[in-house]
Amino acid sequence: MKYMLLMQFSATGTDFPSIDTWTQDEVRAHIAFMGEVNAKLTAAGEWVDAQGLGGPQQARIVRAGESGAPVVTEGPFAETKEFLAGFWIVDCESPQRAVELAAHISTAPGPGGRPLNMPIEVHPVMSAPSQEL
Repeated sequence: MKYMLLMQFSATGTDFPSIDTWTQDEVRAHIAFMGEVNAKLTAAGEWVDAQGLGGPQQARIVRAGESGAPVVTEGPFAETKEFLAGFWIVDCESPQRAVELAAHISTAPGPGGRPLNMPIEVHPVMSAPSQEL
């Protein structure tokens, strides 16, 4: 079963500063941890994909306007208190394994090397409906 692990960042309820204030060594350690996670997932045959995402200032919200023409709202979005920082798609044997992976990812180091304990959402990736539908 495939699962999407979503790394959320929230400016509220966190006890660490935003990543743009970290030292270069702290950022390097954080990125190295993510590389190690991906390498371990690959070695275990569980890695499907993983990507870090740009912040809300780079995001766009798109809706269909008249005649289907795109209506684009550019960030930053004042109402945004949380944003999606990155994701993994993993292929695991059980929901419990996906939860274990999410818990490990949550321990990514932040300032001073302390675990961030960021929330990681775990979503099953649904398969396509049967051909009979």
